[in-house]
Amino acid sequence: MLSRAQIDEFLTKGFLVVQGFVANSECDILRDRTENMVREFDPSGLVSIFTTKEQNRVADDYFLGSGDKIRFFFEENAFNPDGTLKQSKERSINKIGHALHDLDPVFNRFSRSDNIKQLANDLGLQTPLLLQSMYIFKQPNIGGEVSCHQDSTFLHTEPIDIVGLWFALEDATVENGCLWAIPGGHKRGLKSRWGRNGSGGMELKTFDSEPWPEGELIPLEVKKGSLILLHGLLPHRSLENKSPRSRHAYTLHLISANVKYSVDNWLQRSASMPLRGF
Repeated sequence: MLSRAQIDEFLTKGFLVVQGFVANSECDILRDRTENMVREFDPSGLVSIFTTKEQNRVADDYFLGSGDKIRFFFEENAFNPDGTLKQSKERSINKIGHALHDLDPVFNRFSRSDNIKQLANDLGLQTPLLLQSMYIFKQPNIGGEVSCHQDSTFLHTEPIDIVGLWFALEDATVENGCLWAIPGGHKRGLKSRWGRNGSGGMELKTFDSEPWPEGELIPLEVKKGSLILLHGLLPHRSLENKSPRSRHAYTLHLISANVKYSVDNWLQRSASMPLRGF
């Protein structure tokens, strides 16, 4: 259970670091499962690149249809000019998303553990639902930058009531691309919305064009097994991984069942696979 002091810190800063939330053995189980999934993945004929500057991406059908599937996305710098991979697929994938928690038994068991259920209750989520999940690799030497953003730009609810759970499956340091966040930045309101425009495309609507005060960002270096909780409005980022060490992480987003999930969000579920709770 989260203490009152921890909840107050989360509400004040917009994030909370919980060291040792996950046993190292549980981290290794997720990593082993992911290695098997990548080994079985055939990338031939598929070049879906996850650009870390999400606001400017050209969203392809493979990405937009991944809300209720398990799909693989490559790093921006993974390919040679002729379209071949610079290195093995195991060292070229940016992330896997976005329904691991529903479609894979190992990730389902982890994501719906009693500890995470209790965490959702402690945070005050009313009848929490598991919205999306991602396994993020942050590959050695080519792991791309994720620019400063708010999760609610991409996963919008009315009222805003979403929390991100970021699990460190390896040590995350400044050198290998840890998260950075602006303490209290979630109190500045929503700066933009990225959503479907009604004609099959995506567009970014800007409400506040003032640049993020990136000088206020602080690094969130954590050990393997740590959990970082992220408010939906918290501005956060991660830099490129130019080190020889990877920075694997698993992320999960939760919302309350009684909020309105925006119909123009990029991530949508088919009627046959509605969102589920614990």
